[in-house]
Amino acid sequence: MNFLAHGVGGGEDLPIPFEYALGGACAALAISFSVLALAWRKPKFEQPGGRPAPAWLAGIVDSAWFSPLLRTLGFAFFCYVGAAAVFGRDVILNPVFGVFFVLLWVGIVPASLLFGPFYKAISPVRAINSALARLAGSDPENGLRDYPARLGMWPAALGLFAFTWFELVYPFANEIGPVRLWIGVYVAVMLVGGAVYGNRFYENADPFEVFSTLVGRLSVWARDEDGRLVVRSPLANLATTPPTPGLVAVCAVLLGSTAFDSFRGSRVWVQFVLDTPDVSSNLLNLGGLVGLIALAGVLFVVASLLTGVDHPDHRWRLPAAYAHSLVPIIAGYFFAHYLSYFVEYGQITLLQLSDPMANGSDLLGIADRSPSYWLSEHPTLLATLKVLGVVVGHVVGVVAAHDRAIALLPKRHQLTGQLSMLVVMVAFTVGGLTLLFSA
Repeated sequence: MNFLAHGVGGGEDLPIPFEYALGGACAALAISFSVLALAWRKPKFEQPGGRPAPAWLAGIVDSAWFSPLLRTLGFAFFCYVGAAAVFGRDVILNPVFGVFFVLLWVGIVPASLLFGPFYKAISPVRAINSALARLAGSDPENGLRDYPARLGMWPAALGLFAFTWFELVYPFANEIGPVRLWIGVYVAVMLVGGAVYGNRFYENADPFEVFSTLVGRLSVWARDEDGRLVVRSPLANLATTPPTPGLVAVCAVLLGSTAFDSFRGSRVWVQFVLDTPDVSSNLLNLGGLVGLIALAGVLFVVASLLTGVDHPDHRWRLPAAYAHSLVPIIAGYFFAHYLSYFVEYGQITLLQLSDPMANGSDLLGIADRSPSYWLSEHPTLLATLKVLGVVVGHVVGVVAAHDRAIALLPKRHQLTGQLSMLVVMVAFTVGGLTLLFSA
């Protein structure tokens, strides 16, 4: 089952043409230096602002029925797919694989870009926790204890690593049993955490909710200080990301794991694994995954520390303060790496959902349709979109870092202090394009 390379498949349409990768890297370099040298000298996004959303839309979103409806739909879909996981056949036609590795993991990015913190709105574990809390006569917002502030998002970083290890390293991710076990452990941990710490736990520890909320800060939707729905610049929205402990680790896992997903398909890595027969390929893949995550995190932390704040205590707060600028790069990498995978295997998953037990049924009336491979049939367009995804993500990230640097750095360091961050971000971009080219 080679098409389960990331659990169920991936970037077989790679590599992109070298001239696209080279052109994208040059464009990223030119735009980055232009932004650094010529852009504004006062922060533009530190005051979020925004204008009220249309009254009819705010009326729907803020209505008493809207949030429960979304949560009910999310829970119903969870039960539908859960039935396929428990009672369905252990074959590749089972939609659980596509829902888990494609619609959930990859689909979080476009859904959150369009709608904001999408997963929070449909979270099945929040729905279950809310129902259990109300049955017990307690408030789901508040658990038995306050969530420890020092933990921050570290539990989410661990959960994201557990998912990427399962997807990219674990050799039996294409079997229904291990997928059921992973989901079962996830649900159990989330329900226990929610019972103890309330919904604050999900904001910091649920890997999918944290991922969705981070990417959702690149959407135009937000809440102002009074809780009203507003339309806001994505960069202003992104700047509201709180510098929570563990935020850098979350971003490093997302960035490094996506890089490894490309790198493990390169000739260099494949040849290295073949030339190291005395070491298990699973162990080598684990080392590669951990190594690229650590490399992404260390490079970013070092670049942040070198930006020029004088006070040592303030300097160590810089990585978390700048971490939001990695979110556009992560979103751009996801778009580039998973574009055709999401569009094409996502269609297959939707068709499989019409036959959840893989027994020939057609519950949704669409099982006889065929997926479209139009995107893969136009490789030039596909390559262009991939390069644009990486470059646009990089440029938005540089703008976000530049605006934050102006707010944080002394005037004498506002230009030179950004050089280390610029160099690392350009390195991320060139590295990402190189990996897409070499995969």
